[in-house]
Amino acid sequence: MKKQAPYIVHSISEQHRILALPKPVHPLVSVFNFEEMDHANADTRMQTLVLDMYCVSLKRNVTGKVRYGQGFYDFDEGIMFCTAPGQVTGNITDDHKPSGWCVVFHPDFIRKHPLGQRMKDYGFFDYAVNEALHLSEHEESLVISLMKMLRDEISARIDAYSEDVIVAHIELLLSYAHRFYGRQFITRKPVSSDVLIRFEKVLSDYFNTDRPVLDGLPTVSYLAGALNFSDNYLSDLLKNLTGQNAQQHIHRYVIEKAKELLTQTSLTVSEIGFQLGFEFPQSFSRLFKSKTDLTPLGYRKSLA
Repeated sequence: MKKQAPYIVHSISEQHRILALPKPVHPLVSVFNFEEMDHANADTRMQTLVLDMYCVSLKRNVTGKVRYGQGFYDFDEGIMFCTAPGQVTGNITDDHKPSGWCVVFHPDFIRKHPLGQRMKDYGFFDYAVNEALHLSEHEESLVISLMKMLRDEISARIDAYSEDVIVAHIELLLSYAHRFYGRQFITRKPVSSDVLIRFEKVLSDYFNTDRPVLDGLPTVSYLAGALNFSDNYLSDLLKNLTGQNAQQHIHRYVIEKAKELLTQTSLTVSEIGFQLGFEFPQSFSRLFKSKTDLTPLGYRKSLA
């Protein structure tokens, strides 16, 4: 059977139509319970949906297991997914009927508010689905209550304060998601520590080959892919564990490697930069000075 191309959903009303939900009460924001879907009339031809909107969903009865790094975890409790515009939100199938709640809001609704500028700070919107947030019973109850409050506000009579209050509710929900992800990183610290060890090994293996000369500096995407994580999730995991994100870890490793070459070899600064993956020696010198307050040559002379 030919794989169907993703179907792009441009509006709240279109999403409600496809999912066979009641008509939305607000054109740019929606809160619904998955059990309100009329599965018999849902448009199952749209096998894969891509929303032009932000989506925060709390689901139960998710089939199968979810990968976390090298391991798999059962999610009998609620799981929270956050997707940004342009990302796949899931499949519509006859046999998969999750329960839970979903909040969807269009970027235009928050664009003129400070929240619109802060959305880039919520890195979890770029996490992979298999990096979903596993909620405790208390956290799940709190998230559901926040979603219900948002729904009540959307359904209320519109006045001069409605938009600001709705945006405030959305921001509060995202703030709690941010907090809960932080908790998840902490409670999985043993697993996260193992990720750090493997991260350092992948980085070390890269520099112990001719890859830097051939391909340049390793990217966060390369390292994340080698560890089965999305870029943002890996960076946030390392940030919670060590205080430094993935890019900062790469730079730290490069600087230590550069110091080693500056003190133990007679290679020129240009040769060292090239060996470490820099196309231009100026770029290497600029990074080195930004991290050590010394030029590479100045560092070498300081140890003479």
